[in-house]
Amino acid sequence: MSDQTASTPDAAASTPTGRRRRGWGAFFRDLLVIVVIALLVSFLVKTFVVRSFYIPSASMENTLMVKDRILVDELTPRFGSYERGDVVVFRDPGGWLDPKPTAQTVSPISEGVDWVLSLFGLAAPDSDDHLIKRVIGVEGDHVVCCNALGQTTVNDVPIDESYVRLAPGATAPSPVPYDVTVPEDSLWVMGDNRNSSRDSRYNQDQPTKGFVPVENVVGRAFVITWPFDRFGLIDFHHEVFAGVPAPAAK
Repeated sequence: MSDQTASTPDAAASTPTGRRRRGWGAFFRDLLVIVVIALLVSFLVKTFVVRSFYIPSASMENTLMVKDRILVDELTPRFGSYERGDVVVFRDPGGWLDPKPTAQTVSPISEGVDWVLSLFGLAAPDSDDHLIKRVIGVEGDHVVCCNALGQTTVNDVPIDESYVRLAPGATAPSPVPYDVTVPEDSLWVMGDNRNSSRDSRYNQDQPTKGFVPVENVVGRAFVITWPFDRFGLIDFHHEVFAGVPAPAAK
């Protein structure tokens, strides 16, 4: 009888080559599972917790600069309410944004890459479809422009908006008259770059009369993530509104 061991399937599987083949298969299987779980978690986080946006215009300077990338808290609209001073991202209530030019053809590969990056919060392809402003008035507030010093008043109290960007030599923004009471489930919002912001003041002739329905609000911007030299929390300047009383009862 020959001493040579007969080759069997079990013996082949136990060889280094067999182990290596099975090892690579397990590696790619585990890698696929990890990628799928990461995409699912990222999708859930983006949908229900936080989203990334970039700043496309100068309307919030100097608080937010063009091309800043920010994170937006999506939990506030579900479990809380907005305060005066909050910086919010919202969908166009109607007529605030200029009509988009005819869309240029984008390759499916580019669209796919943007989609994947957006799942991880690394791209924000719909930023141009949203606006970002500061909340000046909440439901029931009486907001008026302006007093003798050019200040906005909220519930008859003038607010000293230290964050507003003024034109060189100016002591107050160019006045745009408004005398409004914020309706239920709505906000009155304005940009910090007051002379370069098409905000509630300039949309009083639109369907929502310049107010932003709370249902249009995606969430509250809370941190600048890019560029790194501007990384940090966004200041809501709640102290500016500390002396404003609650709206008068109807």
